[in-house]
Amino acid sequence: MPETFEIRLKDRSMIVLDANLEQRFALAKSLAEKAGALALDYFNKRDTLVIETKRDLQDVVSIADRDVETFLRERVAAAFADDGFLGEEFGHQVGSSGYTWVVDPIDGTAPFVNGMPTWCVSIAVLHGGLPVVGVIQVPCANELYAAALGLGASLNGEMLSLDPSRTIQNAMTGIGCNTHVAPERVGSIISAVLKNGGTFIRNGSGALMLAYVAAGRLVGYYEPHMRAWDCMAGYCLVKEAGGQYLPFSTVGEDLLTGQPVLASNVSAFTELLAIHNANGGNGPGS
Repeated sequence: MPETFEIRLKDRSMIVLDANLEQRFALAKSLAEKAGALALDYFNKRDTLVIETKRDLQDVVSIADRDVETFLRERVAAAFADDGFLGEEFGHQVGSSGYTWVVDPIDGTAPFVNGMPTWCVSIAVLHGGLPVVGVIQVPCANELYAAALGLGASLNGEMLSLDPSRTIQNAMTGIGCNTHVAPERVGSIISAVLKNGGTFIRNGSGALMLAYVAAGRLVGYYEPHMRAWDCMAGYCLVKEAGGQYLPFSTVGEDLLTGQPVLASNVSAFTELLAIHNANGGNGPGS
């Protein structure tokens, strides 16, 4: 039997937390802050960085992305050698513990290299195929979003709880896009949000916009094609803040493929799901 801790919440209900999860949650928060400081140092001297393109001219990467991911890989391996690790820059290393770390060292590299503050470090831990830890560090705003299964979500230590009175009509919805999705489809999605009385925003970081959903700054976020490293931490945050999300398959090679991502508070989810279904939302990679 694994060692467990009992944690008493504000409502005096009792949660039993596996020590394995608690240790990884603590490490994820510590590493996110250190990785954020490393990334911020690169951000402040970004004029010296060599910027490369990957799949297309808008898909960029720098030594900052690679160094931050290397830092995270090395620290996780030192603490939990049997854990798996999936990062955007260096791929998937299978583990044997049942836990897999899923990391985007700098989500929002395009804003990062162009001097905008809308980028973040995203760290998730999966267990049983589900995100059980989600931590997002936003260095330019000095914000740490953190969540773990059954423990709720917080922003700089303050607990988050989504307001069900917020809807597409009285709040903003985040929309993501990339060159994996046809421009016409993106336009159709945005048109549907507007026709439903809403408005939208895109800031260049899907992970950060998911954190904003958990914080109630956005009512929801939808992107037709995202990777696990972009969304897993945000999914954990939204769920623990009281929201809902569209399942993301992590079985086998599915973990490495692009899939639709949708998360929101409980009031907006059905309406956003209808927009997804009406605009080609037929499953992973759609």
